[in-house]
Amino acid sequence: MPQNAVCVFCGARAGSHPAYSAAAEATGRMLAENGWQLVYGAGDVGLMGLVARAAQGAGGETMGVIPDHLVRREVGKRDLTRYVVTETMHERKKVMFMNSHAVVVLPGGAGSLDEFFEVLTWRQLGLHDKPVFLLNTEGYWTPLMTLLDHVIAQGFADESLRNFVQAVDTVQDLTTALRVALS
Repeated sequence: MPQNAVCVFCGARAGSHPAYSAAAEATGRMLAENGWQLVYGAGDVGLMGLVARAAQGAGGETMGVIPDHLVRREVGKRDLTRYVVTETMHERKKVMFMNSHAVVVLPGGAGSLDEFFEVLTWRQLGLHDKPVFLLNTEGYWTPLMTLLDHVIAQGFADESLRNFVQAVDTVQDLTTALRVALS
């Protein structure tokens, strides 16, 4: 990985709030403007497509990773700098993660939650020390952070779990946090 690369997990749908789409586009532009490669799920739908098109439009490098069974459903975006087709969802996550220096999770559904919890679990187990950020657009991830606090309070995780993820409210805050983390 010659340049800093940021893995973005996000929805294959745009969601119901226009702020989610605006934040996805701003994230794509921000990554390109900082010279950071976007690594994402290679779809051209929902927030995935928005973040990728924004990064490309701002001159950014893009790497997309998609399992074969989702190429049609997620409209595999073949005009990326690098386009990788995997056999399984697990392989997709692994390739995305291994080709990045930081992880950012934008609003999304069950797939984004799965991706988040996998990298959080890997961090908890000491398998990596990459920073993990939740872009908490319009408070989207606030219930998730409350759940993590509940897990800790109920004795199912150490306090350190909360330190493995940082919620940021705006793309500007994300930019600042990534600059610190990737320096």
